[in-house]
Amino acid sequence: MARIDTVLTGGTVVTADATFEGAVGIDDGTIVGVGDERAFPAATERIDVDGNLVLPGVVDPHTHLAGYNSIDSYETGTAAAAAGGVTSLLTFAWQGWNDGEWDDEGTLAGAVERHRRGAEPLVDCGVHPVITRESPATLEELPALVDDGVTSFKMFTTDDIRLSNGFIGEVFRRLADLGAVGMVHTEDYTVCERRTDAVKAEPGGESTAAYPRSRPDYAEAMSAGSVARLAAAADAKYYAVHTTSEAAADALAAVRTDGSNVRAETCTHYTALTDDAYERLGNRAIMSPPLRTPRDVDALFDRLRDGTLSVVSTDHVPLPRERKEGGPWWESAFGINSLQTSLPVFHDVAINERGFSYPALVRLVCRTPARTFGLPRKGRIEPGADADLVVFDPDETYTITAERNHSNADYSVYEGRTVTGRVKRTFVRGTLVADDGDIVAEPGHGEFLARDVPDWG
Repeated sequence: MARIDTVLTGGTVVTADATFEGAVGIDDGTIVGVGDERAFPAATERIDVDGNLVLPGVVDPHTHLAGYNSIDSYETGTAAAAAGGVTSLLTFAWQGWNDGEWDDEGTLAGAVERHRRGAEPLVDCGVHPVITRESPATLEELPALVDDGVTSFKMFTTDDIRLSNGFIGEVFRRLADLGAVGMVHTEDYTVCERRTDAVKAEPGGESTAAYPRSRPDYAEAMSAGSVARLAAAADAKYYAVHTTSEAAADALAAVRTDGSNVRAETCTHYTALTDDAYERLGNRAIMSPPLRTPRDVDALFDRLRDGTLSVVSTDHVPLPRERKEGGPWWESAFGINSLQTSLPVFHDVAINERGFSYPALVRLVCRTPARTFGLPRKGRIEPGADADLVVFDPDETYTITAERNHSNADYSVYEGRTVTGRVKRTFVRGTLVADDGDIVAEPGHGEFLARDVPDWG
């Protein structure tokens, strides 16, 4: 190789296993060398990262773009991602959701096609189809989608799009045969419905601070344990989304046995915020499941350390303040936006406050989500991987404000929060897409990802 495209030099490289001073060589969008720059061919462009960290690009497996409960297009959502160091993301393609309406005849394949058609993402993307219909036709769609590189599927046990445990069990049996991943939002529907009615009727029940009592931790734990057992019975790969509580994490740990086929995530906001946020922020902080207690936050970090929880995602749900505020908590839309702020916030709480290592951070937000969802070229800094890289200043302190949102969301639950650690530059397959918070590449640089059937061995 006579010459390579780019070398990032003068920084500290962080992998899932080590931290070391070194350079990263890039050619044709791929990492071709890691270590001593003198061993590389000459580079057309030499970028000195000025002593900062060089991290793998974040792989966020849980976002909501371009569909139900989201006001972000691929263009705006992936701009927020790029500014926040996220270089690959997976979002949800809702069966039957089409241009603002539900279609009872909608298919999973149709949902996937709607996402791929005409989108111009800035970072690389993939989709999890969301199963909302209990029908044999839904089960029959699964093999062709897996063959097409769509290797994970989402379900719900609560709210209007809930499925029965019996049908979820049948989905797991099909997914086990295909090697694909099942994901489930787990809260017990009847408990949440009853508790919501009861809390609304209590003295003071109109206060947003009452909201967590309407979706209690035991409702999450009951459903988390039941669904994990359904997956284990089918010997299917199961990924539990947005674990919020000690009770739910314990329920998952009880079913994990050797941990090979039951895995789980939590989200940045569940590690950085507690239920007192409802007093401060009102309906803006409402998401489902709710924020929990300081004891639950401590338990989540314990479970991140022991491997019960192996991924930290955003569950980015971009909404306008008008859909959050102006009414009682039970009329608020669920969700908060955080693609742009997740890495700095989680860095601050995990490393600066809790003493996690930088390799642990990379495992939780880069390598493990890539491995979990069949993206072997993502989430790592090694020859042959995609040159998805983040230059990160671990020492810069700044205050978060929604005024810099690239997302269409017009607020942030982290407004006014001071954090230490900032994304300086983001590269996707060797191309600089964000520079100090500004977007410097054109929409459409991102690609839709055909994913492998993941190996969870």
